[in-house]
Amino acid sequence: MAEYPLPKFHFQVDWGGAKISFMEVSGMDFQVEAIEYRHSDSKDFSKIKMPGMRKYSNITMKRGLFEQDFDFNNWLDAIANERVNERRDLVIRLLNEKHEPVAVWKATRCFPVKITAPDLKSDANEVAVESIEIAHEGLSLVR
Repeated sequence: MAEYPLPKFHFQVDWGGAKISFMEVSGMDFQVEAIEYRHSDSKDFSKIKMPGMRKYSNITMKRGLFEQDFDFNNWLDAIANERVNERRDLVIRLLNEKHEPVAVWKATRCFPVKITAPDLKSDANEVAVESIEIAHEGLSLVR
């Protein structure tokens, strides 16, 4: 029996309790900064390296624009008024053909930092797509 990598097109985002469909989710990465150190009586003429602080990228999500749907903007307005309790946890699930999660990522204490309205073009035949960029305080793969 051959095994294949998972397709990336079947996913779901849990958006503060509601499941919302997006056409694209990107920026789910983090890195660990390296700390270089050399103590004063080291016989080696080089530094040692050790893991330091984690650094997370912002997550960008894109979806089609729907009439009377202002959730992105309402969330940005709430955060702009310094309502700390408006942060949300996001759960992003990669699903298999049976609609079961096979990989789950959780971003904690998220808040929007940028909303991009769709490009408007009179001779285009495309869906209006809006995007939201979200900062967060941690991204983990839930096992």
